[in-house]
Amino acid sequence: SMSKDLSELLKEATKEVHEQAENTPFMKNFQRGQVSLHEFKLVTASLYFIYSALEEEIERNKDNPVYAPVYFPAELHRKAALEKDLEYFYGSNWRQEIPCPEATQKYVERLHYVGKNHPELLVAHAYTRYLGDLSGGQVLKKIAQKALGLPSTGEGLAFFTFDGVSNATKFKQLYRSRMNALEMDLATKKRVLEEAKKAFLLNIRVFEALQELVSKGQENGHPVQPKAELRTRSVNKSHEHGPVPRKESEKTNRRQTDMMPTTSLVRWILALSFLAMTVAVGLFAM
Repeated sequence: SMSKDLSELLKEATKEVHEQAENTPFMKNFQRGQVSLHEFKLVTASLYFIYSALEEEIERNKDNPVYAPVYFPAELHRKAALEKDLEYFYGSNWRQEIPCPEATQKYVERLHYVGKNHPELLVAHAYTRYLGDLSGGQVLKKIAQKALGLPSTGEGLAFFTFDGVSNATKFKQLYRSRMNALEMDLATKKRVLEEAKKAFLLNIRVFEALQELVSKGQENGHPVQPKAELRTRSVNKSHEHGPVPRKESEKTNRRQTDMMPTTSLVRWILALSFLAMTVAVGLFAM
C-alpha cells in the first residue's frame, strides 16, 4: 500500500482520527453557531503562534528539495491574515494581550524542531493545516460570521479568506500533485504519515488547553466576561434601528442570558468545536 501517492496515504493514515472528529458533538455545535467571541479570539490567538512557527520553518526550507515543490506563500500563508484578525479583536496592542498556552508552545516547538532537524516532515504539517483550512474555510467563515455578528465586509475573518486561490478545487489538485512528486523512500513516507498523526494530537492538546482558559474565565491572566461581549454587540446592533423599549430590552437580554451556556462541560464542547470543524470539514474535502 505504501506504493500509493503520498496524498492518498496521508488521507488513509489520518482516517481514524478524522472519523472520531466527524462523529463528535463538537462539530454539530459549531454548525449551530454555538461559539462565543471569547472562544473564537482564543482560537485565533493560538493559530497565530502555530502559523508563525510553521511559516518561519517553511521560509527556512523554501529552497530545500524536500519542501520546495509545495512552497506556495502567496496562496496559503496565514500569518499576515491572522495578524489582521487579532488587531480587529484585541486592538493595536494585541501582541501584548494574546495568550499562548503551554500546549500551543509545545506545538510551536515541534514545528521548529521539524523545520530545523527533519525538514522532510514539514510537508505533513503544511498539508494537514493548509489544505484543511482551505477546504473548510468558507463553511467556517459563514458560520462564524453569523454566530458572532461579524461585519459582512470580512473583518475578523481574514484567516478564512484565501485571496490568492481563485479555484480551491484546482489548487488542491495542484498541491497534491506537487506533494506526490516529492522524492521519498519508504521509510521517509512512514515518518511523514506518523508526523501527520502527531499534528492532529498537537491540535487536540491545544484546544484542551484553551478549554481550561475558558473554564477559568481568564485570558492572558486577566478575568474576562465573554458573554458580555456578545450582548454588547447585540445591543449596539439594535440601537442602529432606534431606541429599544426598556421592558422589551430586558426581555431580550434575559432570553440571551438564558440561552448562554453556563456549565464548564458545554464551554468545553464549544471551545473544541472549532478544532473538530476545522479538521473534519477540512480533511473531508481534501
